[in-house]
Amino acid sequence: MIGVPPMRYAYICVLVLALCASGPAAAGTVVSSFYYPWFGTTTTDGDFAHWSQGGHSPATGDIASNYYPALGVYSSSSSAVLGEQMLDVARAGIDEVAVSWWGKGSPEDQRLPAVIAAAGQRGIAVAVHLEPYRGRSVASTVADVTYLQALGVKTFYLYRPFDLPAPDWAPANDQFRAQGVEVFAQTAMVGAAATGHFAGVYTYDTLVYGGGLFRRLCKQAHARGLLCAPSVGPGYDAQRATGDQRVKSRRDGLTYDSMWRAAIRAGADRVTITSFNEWQEGTQIEPAVPLKLDGFRYPAYDGAWGLHGTAAENAYLTRTAYWAGLFRRAAAKPRA
Repeated sequence: MIGVPPMRYAYICVLVLALCASGPAAAGTVVSSFYYPWFGTTTTDGDFAHWSQGGHSPATGDIASNYYPALGVYSSSSSAVLGEQMLDVARAGIDEVAVSWWGKGSPEDQRLPAVIAAAGQRGIAVAVHLEPYRGRSVASTVADVTYLQALGVKTFYLYRPFDLPAPDWAPANDQFRAQGVEVFAQTAMVGAAATGHFAGVYTYDTLVYGGGLFRRLCKQAHARGLLCAPSVGPGYDAQRATGDQRVKSRRDGLTYDSMWRAAIRAGADRVTITSFNEWQEGTQIEPAVPLKLDGFRYPAYDGAWGLHGTAAENAYLTRTAYWAGLFRRAAAKPRA
């Protein structure tokens, strides 16, 4: 390809082969990834947002993450950034991005139309991840869903739904279902999700909810007529952003593989990925580059699946395409 760097060309070739091998998606099968449009820079937005947590100085390359993005310290307001990200999402075999949303008027809300436009150019669906903004209630969530439906959003993931009583959600979810809207509850408590008349469950937190939970979760969900959308992820490391000492090692890609394998074996209806670009918590699969700065080394994904240096930058996107293909083939087979 003219103008395409050799490593990028190799990455594209691998992804094309993976996607072609996967075949068409089974009916109702979705691979979704949680996506964060909350990053800001001084040049584009007037200030750094989310890169400077914990007293870091993004202008010098010092960011609130243990990894450094291949796109650099970017702004989620940039159309060029959105275009590149959605191209990566599509090449990774991801059908849907679940966009973090913190209420009407928030930066995430203001950027949502641009995300929808960029995703639409690549044939990617957009869902909304309804976050627990201050004052969120059942009534405000109904208003939020109505507002977001006008943008074409039909699928919602509700984070921490049981900050409010489960039965309180039932009338709202009945209303949503009548409108053709699906709302998934972030929980491993299937009974509570059923009581709240949610369409399904997802787990999001891959540190707390490991792959060993997935078989039971999906079995219980299916028994109650709910969809099962367990969340897989590469690992977790938020030390530089928040000081959280809990770490879930990536194990050179084995953590991601094991969670995908568990989700497929559990008979998941859809797979949710935590995350595409939550850099602060180190759950991202977005391309990363190695960088050494003032004694700190951003390792990128060095060692993942035996890859090193620049060859490892796109490792998690390539592996996502591989697992997405396996998931679709498994879902196309009749269940025993």
